[in-house]
Amino acid sequence: MIEIFEADLSMPAHAEAMVQLMDEYALDPMGGGKGLSDYVKANLSTELAKRKAAHVILAFVDAEPAGLVVCLEGFSTFACKPLLNIHDVIVALRYRGRGLSKLLLQKAEKIALDLGCCKLTLEVLEGNHVAQSAYKACGFTGYELNPQMGKALFWEKKLVVCQ
Repeated sequence: MIEIFEADLSMPAHAEAMVQLMDEYALDPMGGGKGLSDYVKANLSTELAKRKAAHVILAFVDAEPAGLVVCLEGFSTFACKPLLNIHDVIVALRYRGRGLSKLLLQKAEKIALDLGCCKLTLEVLEGNHVAQSAYKACGFTGYELNPQMGKALFWEKKLVVCQ
């Protein structure tokens, strides 16, 4: 039996499932190939639960954690409306090929619609063709304002936190 629901991170089973799935994702080559630090494992669910703009969606198959989507609310200045960014999408290796990513993304879309969002956004690695195919099947496309200017690129600048 497949269950898809918004997690309550104050429930230990939900918090543990989220951390377990995030760690599996981090260990995967698409997640960097290195597990979560002890600090992240110990604090992730508590820190996410503090953020009202965070939405964690879990998939369970036969009462076992099988998939996860972490979404963060943002804001579109062009539309002057909220948006929902799908920050992480994980389907555990043994549950892939069962359509869980589609179900998880459908739940994220429902949450976005309930929030009055104008769009869903996400990032995907250039070499992650399986995920790209799944996202395209759910209606996602590369972001561009003007085709002559090309598609948007996702960049980062890591910050060193002073102690």
